[in-house]
Amino acid sequence: MYGFFGRMLVADATSRTCCMEEIPEGLYRKYLGGKGVGTYLLMERSPAGVDPLSPENPIIFSLGPISDTKIWGGCRFGVHTKSPQTGFYAESYSGGKLAEKMSRTGFDFFMITGASETPVYLEVTEEGGKFHDADHLWGLETYATEDALMEAHGGKTRCGAAVIGQAGENLVPFSIIANDYWRCAGRTGTGAVMGSKKVKGIVFISGQASRPTADPEAVEEFAKKTLVETRDLPATQNYKRYGTPQMVSVMNELGTLPSRYWHNGKFSGHDQINGQTMAALGARPKACARCYIACGKLMKFEDGPYAGLTIEGPEFETIMSLGSLLMIDSIGAIAHLNDLCDRLGMDTITAGNLIGMAMDGATRGLTPEPIAFGDIEAAEKILRQMAARTGMGATLAKGSRAAATEWAMEADAIHVKNLEPAAYDPRVLKGMGLAYATSPRGACHMRATIYKSEVSGKMAPDQIEGKAVEMIDYEDRLIIHDTFVLCRFYRDIYLWPELTKIIQITTGFDVNESDVREISHRVADLVRSFNLREGLIKADDWLPDRFFDEPLPETGAVITRADLEKMRSDYYRERGWDEDGIPRS
Repeated sequence: MYGFFGRMLVADATSRTCCMEEIPEGLYRKYLGGKGVGTYLLMERSPAGVDPLSPENPIIFSLGPISDTKIWGGCRFGVHTKSPQTGFYAESYSGGKLAEKMSRTGFDFFMITGASETPVYLEVTEEGGKFHDADHLWGLETYATEDALMEAHGGKTRCGAAVIGQAGENLVPFSIIANDYWRCAGRTGTGAVMGSKKVKGIVFISGQASRPTADPEAVEEFAKKTLVETRDLPATQNYKRYGTPQMVSVMNELGTLPSRYWHNGKFSGHDQINGQTMAALGARPKACARCYIACGKLMKFEDGPYAGLTIEGPEFETIMSLGSLLMIDSIGAIAHLNDLCDRLGMDTITAGNLIGMAMDGATRGLTPEPIAFGDIEAAEKILRQMAARTGMGATLAKGSRAAATEWAMEADAIHVKNLEPAAYDPRVLKGMGLAYATSPRGACHMRATIYKSEVSGKMAPDQIEGKAVEMIDYEDRLIIHDTFVLCRFYRDIYLWPELTKIIQITTGFDVNESDVREISHRVADLVRSFNLREGLIKADDWLPDRFFDEPLPETGAVITRADLEKMRSDYYRERGWDEDGIPRS
């Protein structure tokens, strides 16, 4: 078998034992790797209706057929479980350099089941897995935990680690799993699932395992051709120069940069927190392994209130959630809050949205303590409180839905399936409204990045007819990305012909484009079936009322219920689902 090792490590935290299981080739042919087989395993191994924080809920780390190969953009891994934040399907992906070391252990999947009574960490080698006591690590921030595991196991050239911080230990439902300091599986609360199992981290010892490919010469030639044809494209160079923060002023100009907790679509301080400002402050490109796009921005603050701070970031979504959404116009302050989230182990998008909700509620006296928009110190205080589940942060740490209920803000809270949206306002970008509403993990911008079509002019933002078809094409291609596991920023480089070619030369599977689309549809149906099993109903595929009832003051833009109903019905039909969103097959 090519493209896969055909092995999964299963680690039982309850008994502190590990075993190896074989994955049959038929599963790879049906679902590929990464998200495909990972979702199948989750469906098979998690009981229906399982409590996400119970020992019975497995957490699965996944790799794909391009992991640790010469295919550009492949240094990522996936995490799959049931979300403690939404109660539905959880998937999250992380880059950096860890995926290479994971792959060199000779496993495609790593599943943790059960729960330890005391803190542990898992060591993974080519021979299998071994649990170690981790009392000395419990309570540490993510960076310190990663450093300690590296020191104990031979240094970062020999090993890599995925770890949680205090937020994960305290079962904060939007806590993250971090690696390489600044990379993380950030959304849906995967860190809390690890915390519930008392697993502080996983250290992967790089071995000699080499992922077999069907046609190594074709893989090398494909990689060379990709590099020559795309590394000097304007889009590639702009990512290298400015990273995702290049979108800050673009979105502001379009009136779709969320500000003042979703009451505005423009922010007057956008030019102080954009990619150009970061570049002027000396931000340098930083790439994951096997990547020439280098979208990461390494920032070092030499003076001022944040002197000594080094961070890769902040990314565009974080600049929105910890910047414009809170009316904070200092890139240094945003980087500081970003760093704090990383250290404590919390998702920046959800954390920023929760602080924004508190600031918004405080303007009407709905919160127990005052907190004003733009108050950096208050934002820092609440972040620490959320991770520790103390003070006002204890309420926010329950998530948007619960906090809004406690503070009588149900009509104000912005979330879908209890996951807060990213930096694209659906009142302007109607396709993103459909994406937020139907994403299996909640208000997600990454499952179907249709904003690319809407911002580029390929499809008018206000257009409703045909939006579902366009979005499904994005979503299906990105499902294949996640079965590989492949970076999103290669979405315009690897289209259907390239994705098909990659499968052929890595796995040797005799597939055409139609076959690959069918695999994608199959994975989409499987994810939908998981959510339906866990209680999802049609009404969950919807947007917050404010997006319908509160026009943006700068443009008057709004999305109507009829618009969303039309797009959702079209989406179900094009997916081959019935009128309630249930797969027919």
